[in-house]
Amino acid sequence: MSPPDPTRAVFRVAVLEDDDLVRESFLLPTLRDYGLDAVGAGTAAELYRRMVGQTFDIVLVDMGLPDENGLDVIRHLRASLPGLGIVMLTANSGADKHVRALSDGADAFLAKPVDGEILAATLHSLARRLSARAMPASADAAPAASGRWKLETNDWCLVAPNGALMALTAPERCVLQLLFAAGGQPVERETLVNALAGNDRDFDARRLDALVHRLRKKAEVQTDTTLPLVATRGIGFLFAA
Repeated sequence: MSPPDPTRAVFRVAVLEDDDLVRESFLLPTLRDYGLDAVGAGTAAELYRRMVGQTFDIVLVDMGLPDENGLDVIRHLRASLPGLGIVMLTANSGADKHVRALSDGADAFLAKPVDGEILAATLHSLARRLSARAMPASADAAPAASGRWKLETNDWCLVAPNGALMALTAPERCVLQLLFAAGGQPVERETLVNALAGNDRDFDARRLDALVHRLRKKAEVQTDTTLPLVATRGIGFLFAA
């Protein structure tokens, strides 16, 4: 498998989970909400068939499968596709399983039930590492802590000055793209609301305030940093980084 293309719109994720409800009602919609192109498989055999004709950047592997042990899947994937990102997902949170998954080739380990934001942040963080790995040796990759706020992985991640990452939903991404593009100048509320509303004539403008509040709280929790998203009286909001 060729390394992920950092200029591509989204990263492709294969989700190997035999519980149809968990896969189709939670995992796939959650990853898509955070800008990842997610495809599901219920068995290892189905995953292997999909991988014959499709290229994936990351595979999310459930430990308990009907046809093959998740650890065996990880070993097979790591041996055949060294550049692939692999995340193990399991209801068994024991340290021995955790260590075994990592030693067998997993890049990360998440215990069920997993929080959607933690799942998205883990996959986006892995996607950033894969992109950095794919850069030519002569290229200078930006350090993890750059001293400034920035958008990465096609603007689906907000990275804090301390290097901490926050995965974004589509509405969050939309607002931050406009604020970053303004270069520190205020963006009118109407502009932000219209961008969020799209063709929704019944869009409640108060949702913008709720979204801004959530972004500030989310940044404080996930990056341990105060988000410089400032309200400007009578105008709208600006990103004062």
